[in-house]
Amino acid sequence: MTALYVIIALVILLVAFLLWAPIIIRIDTGTNDYQVQWRGLAKARIEGDEKEFIRIRLDFLFLKFKLYPLRWRRTPGKKKELSATRTKRKFSTKNGRIVLRVLRSFEIKRFLLHLDTGDCILNAKLYPVFFFMNRFNGDFAINFNNENRLALQIQNRPIHILKSIINL
Repeated sequence: MTALYVIIALVILLVAFLLWAPIIIRIDTGTNDYQVQWRGLAKARIEGDEKEFIRIRLDFLFLKFKLYPLRWRRTPGKKKELSATRTKRKFSTKNGRIVLRVLRSFEIKRFLLHLDTGDCILNAKLYPVFFFMNRFNGDFAINFNNENRLALQIQNRPIHILKSIINL
């Protein structure tokens, strides 16, 4: 009987960990770092490759995989026929509200934007706007060095995503 209680407690702890473990999305164009991480469980990172254009490095618990998404693995043979009567799905306002609620549940932990438009007059006009935006939140800067950089870190937890979908 106590073994059953232990198994139930372990399952509850596992579900709680999966619901409260944060999902982190990082984008950094300065260091070419693009990754999605479910902390403590999995990490997927987009990297450059010598032979292929891109590869995805997936670390799942203690396993490591390298995936090449642009390789075509089509087997010759049967071709799928398109049906003549194709149904279109309509986008309802209810679905739009759910998508907006899910997007609002994400937290922006880091936002950095260093911009050079290439036009010094436009850079000079944007300089005061970025100065006032920088005072409130984020790290905004106009530079005249022909360097552009975006660094973004977004975080969410699966429990917040489920809450925003369920609560209408």
